[in-house]
Amino acid sequence: MSLTAGIVGLPNVGKSTLFNAITNSQVLAENYPFATISPNVGVVEVPDQRMEDFVKIFKPKKTIYTTFEFTDIAGLVKGASKGEGLGNQFLGNIRQTDAIIHVVRCFDDSNIEHVEGSVDPVRDIEEINLELALSDLESVQNRIAKVVKKAQTKDKDAVKEMDTLSKFEKALQAG
Repeated sequence: MSLTAGIVGLPNVGKSTLFNAITNSQVLAENYPFATISPNVGVVEVPDQRMEDFVKIFKPKKTIYTTFEFTDIAGLVKGASKGEGLGNQFLGNIRQTDAIIHVVRCFDDSNIEHVEGSVDPVRDIEEINLELALSDLESVQNRIAKVVKKAQTKDKDAVKEMDTLSKFEKALQAG
């Protein structure tokens, strides 16, 4: 079984550096925005003492450990949900993961440019969360457009899905 996590954040916050540390990789990690264009993928075996105990007892011919796949995703910018920067690519990549690791810059360094011109972790978190929520809202609204006709025919599953989607839409619009 493999779990997946996408490493996200604004450009130049250390996503590739974290990816390299976790996966023991050597991908490009530079101090300029968009050093990562295509996602980098690394797989790490998850140590499990219980598995080691089972192997000692049962002595299988082959042992397959759980893995964790990490994806270093290009930096997200304001307007990504509308296609700004690498927005559509970014959001497509993040949809493929089971979990999100959000990297936030909390340090000043005049040698490393911040995409917004200043370091403000709260603003940066809110910006990423807003872009993700706007993308989710668009996905929900697209699904509503597909389900609405079927729900009008009183199809039970479609009515139930429409009710759920409407709740999601309302919650996302409320923030």
